[in-house]
Amino acid sequence: MASEARPAGAGSPTPAVRTPPPDRVALRGDLRAALPDAAAAVLVTAAVFGFLYVRMDSGASDTVAVMPFMDDPGTYWMYLLSQAFGWSGLLWAWGTVMLGLLLSGRRPGGLPVRRETLERWHRTTSLTTMALMAAHALMFAAELVRYETSLAWAERLWAGFADSFVPGWYDSGTGQIAIPIGQGALYLAVPLGLLFYVRHRIGANTWRRLHRFVVVVYVLSVWHTLLYGTNVWYGEWPRTVLWLLQLPVAAMLLYRLLRPARRAQRLGPPPGTGAGALAPTWATRALGRVVAAAVLVGLVVVPVSGHDGGRDRPAETPATTPHDHATE
Repeated sequence: MASEARPAGAGSPTPAVRTPPPDRVALRGDLRAALPDAAAAVLVTAAVFGFLYVRMDSGASDTVAVMPFMDDPGTYWMYLLSQAFGWSGLLWAWGTVMLGLLLSGRRPGGLPVRRETLERWHRTTSLTTMALMAAHALMFAAELVRYETSLAWAERLWAGFADSFVPGWYDSGTGQIAIPIGQGALYLAVPLGLLFYVRHRIGANTWRRLHRFVVVVYVLSVWHTLLYGTNVWYGEWPRTVLWLLQLPVAAMLLYRLLRPARRAQRLGPPPGTGAGALAPTWATRALGRVVAAAVLVGLVVVPVSGHDGGRDRPAETPATTPHDHATE
C-alpha cells in the first residue's frame, strides 16, 4: 500500500542534496571528451608505425643500423609499435606542456580560442599522453616477452615486466640509464596528471605546487628519447629537429616566469610585507628565471654547434645482439 506524501517540513527533514562546486571537473567527463583526441593519437601512432615499418623493411632504418639483428619488421613489429607509441606520446606531451604554460601565465592577446576550451584541451591531451606512455612501456615489455623464448612462460612474463617497469632491473648498455629515466617520467606523469581531479581534497595551493613538476616529466621524457631513441641515435638531422622542438617550450617557460599571472609569483615583494622575510623566495624565483634563460640559450647553441650528444655513425655495421638475461 502506497504511503501518503508528506508535505514539506513535516516529519523528518529532507536531506540536502550536495552539489559539487561549479569549478569541479569530473574525470569521467574528461575521459569522454578525450575520445576524439585519443582517436587522433591512434591515427598518428599508426602513421608513425607504418613509416618505421617501411624504413626497417627497406634497410634504411637507424634502428637496424644500431641493432642489425632487427632487420625483420615482421618479427620485431611490437618493438616498432612501442617506438611509435613513444613518438606520439612525446608529441602529445609537447602539446600538453605548451598548453599548460600558455594557461598558467598571462594570456597573450589575439587568441581565437576561449580559455575554457584551452583548459579542456590541456586536460584531454594530458590523459592521452599518459595512455600513450603506458602503451609505449607495455609494447616494449611485450617485445621482451616475445624475445625470451628460452625461458618458461612465467619467467618470460617476469623478465619482460621487470625490465620495463622495475627501475634498475634492465641490465644492458645505455638502457641501464635511459629506461629508469623513462620509468621515472611515467611514474610521475600518472599521479601528477590525476591529482587535478582531487584538488578540492588536497587544496588548490598544494595542487599548484605539485603540478609544476609536470615540466620535470617532460624533461625526463625528452632525455629518455635522446638517450635511447634509436631513430635519433646518431648526430644527424632527426636529433637536431628534436633539440629544436624544445625551443618553444623553453621560450614559453621563460615568458611564464618573467610575466606570471599571479601577483604572489612576481619578483617584487607584495605591498605591506617586509622584504627581508621574502629574501629566500625572491632569490629562488630569480634563480629560476636565470636557469630558464640559460636553458633557452643552450637549446640554440647545441644544434648550431653540432655538439648534440649524438653518436657518430660507424663505418661498419656493429655486431650487436640482443642482451642476455642471467637465468641462474
